[in-house]
Amino acid sequence: MSETELEVLEMFNRIDAQVTKVTFNHFNHTTSPGNCLATITDPKNEYCMGDQIIVRLDMFDHLGNRKKHGGDFLRARIYSPEHRAGASGRIEDFNNRTYNVNFTLFWEGSVKVSLMLFHSSEGASALWRARNENYQYIQFTGRFKNLTEYVHIECGFHINTTEHVCEYLDQRDGEFFYCIKPENVLCEAFIDLVAGFRQNTHLSDLEKELFHRSSIGAEIKKQFEIIQVSQCNRTTSHADQKCKIGMTSPLPSGYFLQNVWKPSFCTLPSTPILEQMNTCLQKKMIYLMGDSTVRQWFDYFANTMKTLKFFDLHEGRPHGTRLALDMDKNLGIQWKKHGHPFVTTNWYTVKNHQYMPREIDLVPGDEHTALVITFGLHFRFFPITLFLRRAINIRKAVQRLLVRSPDTKVILKLENTREKYPDVERFSDFHGYLHNKALSLIFQDMNVGIIDAWDMTTAYASYDVHPPIDVVANQVKMFLTYIC
Repeated sequence: MSETELEVLEMFNRIDAQVTKVTFNHFNHTTSPGNCLATITDPKNEYCMGDQIIVRLDMFDHLGNRKKHGGDFLRARIYSPEHRAGASGRIEDFNNRTYNVNFTLFWEGSVKVSLMLFHSSEGASALWRARNENYQYIQFTGRFKNLTEYVHIECGFHINTTEHVCEYLDQRDGEFFYCIKPENVLCEAFIDLVAGFRQNTHLSDLEKELFHRSSIGAEIKKQFEIIQVSQCNRTTSHADQKCKIGMTSPLPSGYFLQNVWKPSFCTLPSTPILEQMNTCLQKKMIYLMGDSTVRQWFDYFANTMKTLKFFDLHEGRPHGTRLALDMDKNLGIQWKKHGHPFVTTNWYTVKNHQYMPREIDLVPGDEHTALVITFGLHFRFFPITLFLRRAINIRKAVQRLLVRSPDTKVILKLENTREKYPDVERFSDFHGYLHNKALSLIFQDMNVGIIDAWDMTTAYASYDVHPPIDVVANQVKMFLTYIC
């Protein structure tokens, strides 16, 4: 077993240990949001800006019996619609059916508390088991060109066939992908790929009962009213340091106020974002690598900086590489999708389709170069070992980059929340939550900037795989602060 595979196994075991494994024989024995209780520990007559509050959760099943274990997948936030304000809560699982949710009261006024049960511990356990049992949620179809004709053939990470297969392997990093070999066609004739969803499931009928729409993101009953927060002659304390690469991001990492993100551990400049772009991005080369959530950044740059002009790379497809240039500023911004798995119902070329570690190896790097990495959403459909291997290989590539060019700025954008999707077996945020936990371990102590998109989208209450423009703008502003 290679060094990378040993590290993948070790990381899998660490993540696996954090998932509570439970079975059940009736829906009534699972966690009920309507029966659970939320109470404030040590309530006060007056709350001031900057105060910490702890909300205790006691979990019960549908029959009113106390649960015996933790492992529920929860989401917690405070918010004030009139102030367009929100912040996440830090959840502590004592694994004995009780939780503490820690909030910081960042702003003045009426503050509401939202405590949501996304999946019971039984549901989370079932999702974890089902995900790691198979590669069969997605059907890949490859297109091979044989002179003037196209041949369509099955592709994937594991193919159950007795026919000859084309192997597309990265021996160094242990990455793999296969297609059934078309008759009388070279494996090198593989040019395009598209994905579709197989109608198969690895959940039992009993487990499927846990994932009705009404059960996902249900509010937990609270034993308290709206919290009134006074200024008390205080201002919210912030670190004096400007946000910079290498800082440790706490949880919550910040909050929204008037839809402006305010980190809790560092300061962002008050400069308008367009002015910041114009002064910051002189002579910069920005590489955006990953999925469509960082392609949103590319679109935001292009729509905000009118001096940026698209350079036609003649790919002509929704997921083709994008490049924008500002010749006067000597500025270039490029977005490129990550390698397999890229799950889309639009055909895309595989001729310039590389795994991200290989793309990072091609970046020369210098003090004018910034690299943004994000991946994970397309990996939710596959066993987590695929994601862990890629994350470890990306970390090694970043280490190589920073050895040869320590002045290069590297930013890791974590996965964001997405829709309360009915097909939770494939799309659930529980998978993304575990991805982010793994990334925090794999990239710990590295000199990279972290943009906690999970925390930001939770605070904003975004339920969209492509967050609203307010969220994207605040992510970009944090990025600009990191690199300038």
